[in-house]
Amino acid sequence: MSNGLDDLIVADTAISHSDAQNARLWVRGRPLEEVVQVLGYEGTVALLWSGLAGENLTRDEVGARLAVGRRRAFDRLDGWLAETEGRSFNEATRVCLANVADDSDPFEIVASLAVGVAAIVRFRQGLSLVPSDPALTTPADFLLMMSGEMPAPDRVRALETYFTVAVENGLGPSTFAARITASTGASLTSAAVAAYCAFSGPLHGGAPGDVLAMLDVAKQSGDVDGWLDRKLAAGERLVGFGNRAFPNGDPRAALLAEALSKITRDNERIRFAADFERRALAAFARQKPGRTLRPNLELNAALLLDACGIPEAAFTPTFAVARVAGWLAHAMEQKQTGRMIRPKSRYVGPALS
Repeated sequence: MSNGLDDLIVADTAISHSDAQNARLWVRGRPLEEVVQVLGYEGTVALLWSGLAGENLTRDEVGARLAVGRRRAFDRLDGWLAETEGRSFNEATRVCLANVADDSDPFEIVASLAVGVAAIVRFRQGLSLVPSDPALTTPADFLLMMSGEMPAPDRVRALETYFTVAVENGLGPSTFAARITASTGASLTSAAVAAYCAFSGPLHGGAPGDVLAMLDVAKQSGDVDGWLDRKLAAGERLVGFGNRAFPNGDPRAALLAEALSKITRDNERIRFAADFERRALAAFARQKPGRTLRPNLELNAALLLDACGIPEAAFTPTFAVARVAGWLAHAMEQKQTGRMIRPKSRYVGPALS
């Protein structure tokens, strides 16, 4: 047994499948590339939730129900938003989820998080809140509620790709937390809270927030190759590289890179990041020969969110806005089994008397 539970199967699922060796990911049997290009975010949610939150769900139906949920969530902001003053963004997001009723359906939970995160950004900036626009998709409305301006089409397309790419990635720690919580008979809201708590750690969903700082420090060093060599020789990790689930490359990274290329033609940070990636891969070859480390979701995700005008402090909560639909799909699937997850541990303590 691995202490990280690597290669241990703990659940049967029809939600997604990954091929780590060939860097492929499927959602309900459909390749991620096809899901991004054809379905978009709300179509992907319909695919994930069909048979779990309704039969034969469609993109339009999901979009309409999420729009209704966002309007209701906006009307409830007065009940909790002031409680987030002085708290970190992660704490504020937990307050948001904690104020979602236990009997909420998955549409209400997803909508509440999207509205809540956008409202937290405005509240922390001392700006008036922007009501949800039911005519918009969730990614477009998220940008509107956060910025106060109708978002440019290229930013909407980029965030749509990000939300779709990030919505599901198998049984990561946060998804496992959601399944464990749901297996006890707890509510879907409780499963989402548990998942977010696991997600917020720096080794999981909290990682993208460190990417921009790393790029800035590397650039300011004046010697990127030397900076990389020193960091790797010291055994330090480069944020945005390597993924235990996809050791031969993260299929989501390429899709985000393509989306990013369409909105950042004159962005200096993006140009530096492309050069940094090339130099980093060369440094890995020098410092860790024989070990394959490739860009993961985090590198291009941080750059894309930054280019869309999302504050760095909101990167992890925004990631959660995208991922929560996947958490809920797994939680609902787990509930259908009627079985509580109860693994055993192996005792390694002092000899028993």
